[in-house]
Order: sequence, then structure tokens, then C-alpha cells
Amino acid sequence: MIDFRSDTVTRPTQAMLQAMQNAKVGDDVFGDDPSINELQRVAAQMFGMEAALFCPSGTMTNQIAINVHTKPGDEVICEENSHVYLYEGGGIAKNSGCSVRLLKGQKGQITAQQVEEAIRADDQHFPKSRLVSLENTSNKGGGTCYSISALEEIKAVCEKHNLGFHLDGARLFNAMVQTGQNAKKYGELFDSISICLSKGLGCPVGSLLLGTNTFIYHARRTRKVFGGGMRQSGYLAAAGLYALENHIERLKIDHENAAILANSLRKCSLVETVIEPETNIVVAHVANSRAVDSILEILKSKGILAVRFGADSIRFVTHLDLSAQDIEQACRIIEGL
Repeated sequence: MIDFRSDTVTRPTQAMLQAMQNAKVGDDVFGDDPSINELQRVAAQMFGMEAALFCPSGTMTNQIAINVHTKPGDEVICEENSHVYLYEGGGIAKNSGCSVRLLKGQKGQITAQQVEEAIRADDQHFPKSRLVSLENTSNKGGGTCYSISALEEIKAVCEKHNLGFHLDGARLFNAMVQTGQNAKKYGELFDSISICLSKGLGCPVGSLLLGTNTFIYHARRTRKVFGGGMRQSGYLAAAGLYALENHIERLKIDHENAAILANSLRKCSLVETVIEPETNIVVAHVANSRAVDSILEILKSKGILAVRFGADSIRFVTHLDLSAQDIEQACRIIEGL
């Protein structure tokens, strides 16, 4: 099967597996796994931040960040299609006791003016606005990238109102490769950053949470409460170190493949419109919602996997496990539908 369901379906390369096999490990809960410590050091240094924490998933890193930034009864401001709101099991309410102020963005992105207008007045009737959470790239936005200027404007609003500023950077490396943005600039802008290693970078498991030493100290305690403390997890960290050294720049290939795929989808008679991909996510709209499932079944019967993406859309995600031959074959099948 040619699997476009997500960039989470990748399997470790042989070189990554070799790095994992050769990893030096200890007990990370005791803080003495050398591979984990090195991964955290490298990631923090890359973004110019003080410290990092390795966790099993991006959902956990996001939820830990929200928990550390807030108190029960506070409110988190985010775009209405944010992963932290839609796809993390109601964790903002369940884990941290916070409410959510949802903003309607454009392709998953919100503006400084929207954030300013969403901040609650200091009134006993309202929850206290405490944290702004952004997602870059935006999954539901079709892999769109924030500009640095837009982030700087939102940062200024957060500083003005003493709000925390968190980034769900599950696909942040895709954004940086596509735009040429600098990791250290992100470290300057955000109080905390979550980066995923198991999507475009191709690791089997893991995400990192970045922040100050004090923030990560509290995050480590929260990780323990959430059940995220792992032991000889250096085998996973070795995959992360390999990915950070070898798999970032190759994300450009995924973006190029997404553009090729989008062009073929536009030629498909079953597709109405296609969002121009910025990175590795391609969203195709069909004429009506009833057609989505039947199209997915047709694609599956011909050896292509994709996923429903809302009422009338299908999502395709390119990744390192897809060869040029896979893309060529998929395009040929899609254009023939």
C-alpha cells in the first residue's frame, strides 16, 4: 500500500536502527540515561532554550506545557481547529481544569488582533486568560506556516497582558525548512515549544518539550504524574539524535512530492478543489460528504491509503517512506479515477 494517511506511519531507516542499537542507556527517571540527556541538550541548544524534556508523544508535551503554564479555572486561547483542542481527548479540561477560548482563524492561523480581543477582562465572572497556544504548521489548515512577523505581533500581545506563549510545533521543522526560518528565533519568541520526532523526522516514538530550566523542572514532575517517565528510553533518544542530524533538510523532498500529488489531484474528476500545499499536507475537497468514504474505498482498492479530513475533504501526507516511484504510481492512479 502507498500510505498517505500520515507522516506518523514511517518506520526507522536502517541507519536509524543502527544508531538505536548502538545507544548508551541508563534510567531516565533517575536522570542518568546518557542518550536522553544528549538529545535534550542538543534540542535545547538548537532552539537557544535552557532545557528540554523527552516524552512519549506530542499530545503529552502539549498537555504538560498547558498544565505547567496554567491553574484550574484559567483559560487557554487557541485557534478552533488546533490539535490541542480537537485531537487531545479533551485534555485541557481533564488534565488541567481549564476552559478554552476558540478563535476562528484563516487556514488554522490566528492574528494578534484576534488574541487581543479574546483576552478576558479582570472580572470574577470570567476565567482568567493565561495562555496562548499556536500550531505551526497547522494540520487542519493544510500544513500552513506562520510568518515570523505574525508570531512577533502575537508575542507582543502576550507580553503586554502577561500571558504564556506555547507552540505546538509537531511539524515545526517542516515550517522552518519551507520558509528558511531560524530555530533560535522560535526559542526567543515562545515560552515553551513542543517538537515531534515521530512525524516527518521519521523516529518511531517521541516528542520534546523545550523551555527554561524552571519550566522543565515543573514539566518533569507533571510528566511523572501523567505516567510519562520512561526508563532505558535512550534507545528512542538515539533515533531522535540521528533524525536531528540527518532528516531535517530532506523534508524538502516531502514538500516537493506534496506539490506533485496536489497537481495530480487537480486532474482527478472526483476532486472539486485542492488546497495549494505549503509543506507536506495535501487537502482535496470533493463535491459532497457522501462521496468521501466511497472515494477512500476506491483508493484503497487500488493500493492508496488516505484519511477523511472533515465533512467533504480527504487528507494526504507525504513522508520519507514514500519513494519517487510511489509518488509516480499514486499520481497515475489518481489521475485515472
